[in-house]
Parts: sequence; structure tokens; C-alpha cells
Amino acid sequence: MKRIRLLAPALIFLTVSTLAPLGWAMGDTLSPLETVKSLISAIQGIQDGKKLTPKQLESNKKLSEKAVQYLDVQLVSRETLGKYWEKRTEQEQGTFVSLLRELFEVVAFPNSAKFFSELELKFGKTVEKKDLATVPLKVIHKEEGEVEIDFILKQSSQQWRVVDVVLDGVSMRTNLKTQFYKILKKKNYPELVRKMLKKLEEAKG
Repeated sequence: MKRIRLLAPALIFLTVSTLAPLGWAMGDTLSPLETVKSLISAIQGIQDGKKLTPKQLESNKKLSEKAVQYLDVQLVSRETLGKYWEKRTEQEQGTFVSLLRELFEVVAFPNSAKFFSELELKFGKTVEKKDLATVPLKVIHKEEGEVEIDFILKQSSQQWRVVDVVLDGVSMRTNLKTQFYKILKKKNYPELVRKMLKKLEEAKG
């Protein structure tokens, strides 16, 4: 189950975009289920390996940029920083969202690609309530069995975006907030940003 739990942070660090995701026609509106399927499809297309060709690297970059647009990272950033969000300047908030977005693209999505390639996916019935929706998914891993994942989406500007992933009853947005608060309470905001930048640098090699 350890590998499965590694998926959750990968699907929760993102940025909001006012542009339509790559491959969308302007004005198109995907349903919550279509949004989740498109997110996973983009992630599955990312290729893993240290010796990728320039063409493969460029393809990975485009797929990561496409995937991140199905996620509302600004909302996730605001929710996970909680009371600390309002203490940041507008510039700091923008920088934080951009950093979180890049962590998804460079770190989280490639890891998720390896994860999803080994799973059988079974979607349940979507539940919508006003501007919120839950898309249930059961993933079947050959070695680790069945795991339930709920994708939580929020509708904004007529587009659905993923704002949380609940894995076996555990909210990854809440888990991320706990991790952030631990650093913010013991250290400070610059230290949190430093750790995020270090993680990003390590991933880029």
C-alpha cells in the first residue's frame, strides 16, 4: 500500500489556469468524469527514464503542462497555506502557486505516470452537488489489491478542476496542509519555499 499512498501528493500540488487545456476547443466544457479521465490520460502518457531523447522530453513537458490545467492549484495553494496565505503579499502568493505548479509538472506527474501504468482503473458514478463533484475510482494493483480514490472537483468559470484527492478516506489536501504547517510553525515561510525549491532542483538533476 505504500506505493499507492505515494500517488496522493502527486495529484494535489497544482495551479489554476484561465486558459483551456491543450487539446480543448475554446468554449468546450468537460464533465467531472471527463476531466479526471483527461488528467489521468495525460499523466499516463509521460515517459520515464534518465536517457530520454529531446523529443521524448518535449513530449513529457507538453503532457505535464496539459495535465496541470485540469487542477486548480491556486485554490489548493490557498487552502493548504490556510491562515498563512493571507499573510503573504500578492507577489509571494503568485510565486508560491507557480512553484507548486512546477513541482507537479517536474516531480509529481512523472511519478504518477509510473504508478498508473500498473493499475486497472474502474470508475464509479459521479456525484454532483452545485459547484462540487466527486468522481469515485477504484484502482486494482496486481500486488497491493484494490484501493478507492475519490477525485473532488470544483466548477469555476464553467470548467471543472480537481481540488482534492481522497485516498482510502484520507484527504491529500489536508495531508499537504499538515506538512506545510509543520514547517511554518517550527521555522517560517522562507524555509518552506527553500525546501520546495530544493526538491525541484533535485528533481531536475
